[in-house]
Amino acid sequence: MLYFYKNEFIKKEELRISPDDRGYYFGDGIYEVFRVYNGQIYEQEGHMQRLQRSASEVRIALPYKLEDIESILTKLVHENRLIEGTIYLQITRGEAPRAHPFPTEAHPILLAYCNEVKRPIATIRSGISAIALEDIRWLRCDLKTLNLLPNVMAKQAAIDHGVQEVVLHRNGIATECSASNLMMIKNNVLYTHPANNLILHGITRAVVLRIAKALQVEVHEEAFTLEQLLQADEAFITGTTVEITPIIQFDGKPIGAGEPGQLTLKLQEEFERTFAI
Repeated sequence: MLYFYKNEFIKKEELRISPDDRGYYFGDGIYEVFRVYNGQIYEQEGHMQRLQRSASEVRIALPYKLEDIESILTKLVHENRLIEGTIYLQITRGEAPRAHPFPTEAHPILLAYCNEVKRPIATIRSGISAIALEDIRWLRCDLKTLNLLPNVMAKQAAIDHGVQEVVLHRNGIATECSASNLMMIKNNVLYTHPANNLILHGITRAVVLRIAKALQVEVHEEAFTLEQLLQADEAFITGTTVEITPIIQFDGKPIGAGEPGQLTLKLQEEFERTFAI
């Protein structure tokens, strides 16, 4: 598999990352994960806009123009003959001796590579179970940074409890999940937490909201409680790798009928049309 690192395309075994990279010892960087369907990068513009915003908010200068980054990603897909999978891209502040202030001489470093990843058809069709977990992350969850230890711990908590996901909450208000956004349906109205600093404004989240509005589904971007989630008719998560995955059980209790709901299935159907597999 071919990687891109420090201005060149190289094989993984040839790649050397310095221990002075601030992404290594501070998590001082940002990232994006792109989905590839049929050899094409999905929703690339939305990802690039979010990458640019994250970079601006954490004050990392992009090492290339956006169009040049797009060209790098396109070449990665082509050179790796990727038909279905993901692209991981990260940009760190650069290499410098370990010290908290921004280094004046460091130059941002871009790393990108592809993975062959199949669509999670089984869970998309059958649904998953989730549990509640307190959201103790920092207050800039809207930025896609490398500081993911709380998310890692949350995902492991799900596994430890024999479920697939956690629903994070702050004082009983559901925010999102360990690596995905959260939506619920009650009386044919779709609810999801507003895209403020407490959640990441997911690319798939945005696509689903567009689809829902096109289907004339009433959409409320407003917070809801864990209790309201338990009383929902349907619930699902959205994300680049999970697409639209139903939650059929929460904290050991069924959501709705305990199976993927009709509106969720319709949203899945319309979502699949956007990349036409």
